[in-house]
Amino acid sequence: QVQLVESGGGLVQPGGSLRLSCAASGFIFRLNAMYWYRQGPGKQRELVASITNSHSTNYADSVKGRFTISRDNAKNTVYLQMNSLKPEDTAVYYCKVGLRSRDYWGQGTQVIVSS
Repeated sequence: QVQLVESGGGLVQPGGSLRLSCAASGFIFRLNAMYWYRQGPGKQRELVASITNSHSTNYADSVKGRFTISRDNAKNTVYLQMNSLKPEDTAVYYCKVGLRSRDYWGQGTQVIVSS
């Protein structure tokens, strides 16, 4: 079955960095676009970044220039490098894949940006 397992979240000071990972299994990873979403306290879930199977990337305006999405098809893993973190980046971060008209989500990893 499809599984997505995020890791790498934690508490970081403003201006700091974190690298999130999402390990995927149960589908042909290299053929599919992957997505990072986040949901902050009291907010709706929003798309943060995406990467296609050909490594084309797209970012939300709020993270452009600070976050980088990448993938390692040999490891079936997608990453989100987050630099210059701000308190407003505080959220649970989820990875997602769309397969056969259905979305699959990981359990999420918490990121807290606070001094």
